[in-house]
Amino acid sequence: MGESTATGKERQGRGQRALGAADAVSLARLPLAIIFVATERTDVRLVTLAVAAASDLLDGWMARRLGPSRVGAVVDPITDKLFMVAAFAMLALAGALAPLEILGVLLRDLLTPLGFLLTVALRRPLAVPARAGGKLVTVGQSLTLFAWLIDSPYLRPMAWATAAMALYALADYGLVAVRRVDPKQ
Repeated sequence: MGESTATGKERQGRGQRALGAADAVSLARLPLAIIFVATERTDVRLVTLAVAAASDLLDGWMARRLGPSRVGAVVDPITDKLFMVAAFAMLALAGALAPLEILGVLLRDLLTPLGFLLTVALRRPLAVPARAGGKLVTVGQSLTLFAWLIDSPYLRPMAWATAAMALYALADYGLVAVRRVDPKQ
């Protein structure tokens, strides 16, 4: 019960639609980013962070279950990055972490789009699906924000651990990209 009876081809066909339900869930993170930035209340930020994290899990589950969409392949990572950059901007404005720590935590979010633009500029656009390292970074970022919101003494160690995860994820994505561009690698 509860398992989809659609075949792989049927799911793949569904993936050709322009906009799906998972995309609406992804787009909901945009107003959540605004709420996170606009409020000064810690309780509201905690709830907003929890809802954003849950929506990230939900839209991923929905895309796997119902099939991805062309829009979702672009919208989901953009809304994830916008939420995180907005949230960490608040953390930076509060002076909770040094600029280098903020940069480390957001390294993947800042460099991944540049890598994509580079592949487009080289006329070799390349789609690299989500990988475990990238998911770890998202978890680390969420836990770092949570540590800030609850005034945890582990904020800095969490930020540095997330920065290390970001370096790992970038190396992993880079290796995958090189192998896809030049399969002999």
